[in-house]
Amino acid sequence: MLTIRQLGDTFGAEVLNFTISNAASAETLQAIKALWAEHKVLLFRHQSIDEATLVDFSRRFGPLEIHVRSEYLSSHFPEILYVSNMTDNGKPLGILSDTEVGWHYDQIYLPKPAVGSLLASHTLPPNGGNTEFADMGAAYAALPEATRQRLAGARAVQSYEAFNRAYSVPTNDEQRKRSPDIEHPIVRIHPITGQPALYLCPGMTTQIVGWDPEESAAMLQELFDWCVQPRFVYAHEWQDGDALLWDNACTMHRRDPFDQTHKRLMKRTTILPPDALAIPV
Repeated sequence: MLTIRQLGDTFGAEVLNFTISNAASAETLQAIKALWAEHKVLLFRHQSIDEATLVDFSRRFGPLEIHVRSEYLSSHFPEILYVSNMTDNGKPLGILSDTEVGWHYDQIYLPKPAVGSLLASHTLPPNGGNTEFADMGAAYAALPEATRQRLAGARAVQSYEAFNRAYSVPTNDEQRKRSPDIEHPIVRIHPITGQPALYLCPGMTTQIVGWDPEESAAMLQELFDWCVQPRFVYAHEWQDGDALLWDNACTMHRRDPFDQTHKRLMKRTTILPPDALAIPV
């Protein structure tokens, strides 16, 4: 029987005494899926995961995305995206090597957005480089009723290019064609749990469709500030052997700065919803 330790005030749990492998029984996997739906962020500590196991375990939660940034993918397992400041023969090994990365949802710019991400630590700096998560379901539930009424039916533009201009190396022409700006509801109904959550982030949400630009900017800033109040945030301090599975339909995240003279390498898979569970666009 799985046991857990609560991490944040409203979400997050460490799953104790569990080893990630593709040999987990169907019963155990179902229990983990139930914990994931309930707690939104699951921490597995003291793991030793090779790339094959990372892919196999992730795939048991849904189909995996091949990230548009092909230059940062594993050469053996393209389902794995390297997040790193390291270089390989003078070329960046991974994406997001800057000192700080702002709040964002992974793959919010996809027509069928991700429902999960699994990030495993490989090489860590001695300090910094930690990850904060915001509970967007709790943030939505705590909004004043008048604000929720204003947001009912509203859609917003999500731009991967805006994110890359702020935090990463710009995409090339082919990558831009594969990741054009897209609209999604500001309140996303979770494709698995059915629970509503705010679906926007400072990194990629640029405007509310059909709103006056000033009103749109004011509302977005109000929501961005609202979501990252300490009561909605869990800050994860990475340790060797950590793996984090988070819900990408109802949590956004950011990375703290760290000393760039130290190496940091993380390996991430991105879990997509089954076709039947994709949210309407």
